[in-house]
Amino acid sequence: MQIYLDYSATTPTSPEALAAMQAALNQQWGNPSSLHMWGQRAATILETARMQVADLIHAPTPESIVFTSGGTEADNMAIMGVARQYRHPQHLIISSVEHSAVAEPVKLLEQWGWQVTRLPVDNKGRVNPLDLQAALQDNTVLVSVIYGQSEVGTVQPIEELAKITHGSGVLFHTDAVQAIGRLPIDVQKMHVDLLTVSSHKIYGPQGAGALYISPGVELLPLMVGGGQEMGLRSGTQAISVIAGFGMAAELALQEMPTETQRLIELRDSLFCQLANVSNLIPTGDLIQRLPHHVSFCLKNADGEILSGRSIVRQMNLAGIGISAGAACSSGKLSPSGVLMAMGYEDKTALGAIRLTMGRCTKQADVDWAAIVLIQIIERFKGMKLSVASSQVS
Repeated sequence: MQIYLDYSATTPTSPEALAAMQAALNQQWGNPSSLHMWGQRAATILETARMQVADLIHAPTPESIVFTSGGTEADNMAIMGVARQYRHPQHLIISSVEHSAVAEPVKLLEQWGWQVTRLPVDNKGRVNPLDLQAALQDNTVLVSVIYGQSEVGTVQPIEELAKITHGSGVLFHTDAVQAIGRLPIDVQKMHVDLLTVSSHKIYGPQGAGALYISPGVELLPLMVGGGQEMGLRSGTQAISVIAGFGMAAELALQEMPTETQRLIELRDSLFCQLANVSNLIPTGDLIQRLPHHVSFCLKNADGEILSGRSIVRQMNLAGIGISAGAACSSGKLSPSGVLMAMGYEDKTALGAIRLTMGRCTKQADVDWAAIVLIQIIERFKGMKLSVASSQVS
């Protein structure tokens, strides 16, 4: 039995998205910038997909959607597209639990002299809106706070944060890659200026994403050339992957009311089955949470016998795919920066694991994964006790 529980990393491409991609490759392969019929067939596919993505997030116009190669490029477009408008360094604000696609370009701006405030989070990973209010300065030009945290599942109060930000005349961006297709998103009600989405998180192909840009918001492009995508992303569009993205967005909108509730039930069932495992500490906000997301850290993780990565390896040997939060660089295991920002000690932050569910996940999959995870943890506990005993003797 093989069970995939890493839907926050990527999702399988749906048959409908694959069919849309195949049709585009076979029949609408023209350059959408061309005026002849071949180009216009491709342009029709492109603009249909733009409408499908716009509908998913209730964007006011399809033209507010700019296609990119994925979420990372869209995040960079938002951050750098704002920053490059200023001749001198200004101030921007992010949370301390951002995805690297936001954190890294901000770090680069910091090296160039920009002032950066990283908002603290509580032990559930939530930003306090009062901290944002206090952090705003006269030279603040952008606030970026992740919508749903990929590692611990916490959902931020985006509408409230955007309202505070706009009260000071500052632009607000959110990376909604984990939330898109799983939670209802209405960019107009939320009053966000910039919002990032990605295709492969909603059963579309990898290699496509988009940035929502509110009408009236101006950005400078990261790439220049032929002026495609409203002048913000030059280069001939990848029609086939965009077609798949559009179809995935349309299906996500149709299925969300029932699928989100189904995922919540699976999520809560898994949390319940693992509630009495003494070595597992639930992480993130258990209420304000992504519907498909379950995460823990391990007590007494040491990076040698018991760590998030060791659990992932053992689960994989049992045919179950999950992920770990700790990072490995040059063979040295580093604790989860997200958990450390939430106040966890280094040793505990080495033990981050994440199980995320999706369209193909059934209750039986969740039940079996819980049984296997418990067995693996008990086995590791026995190994640690054995090692500790031998050291004493």
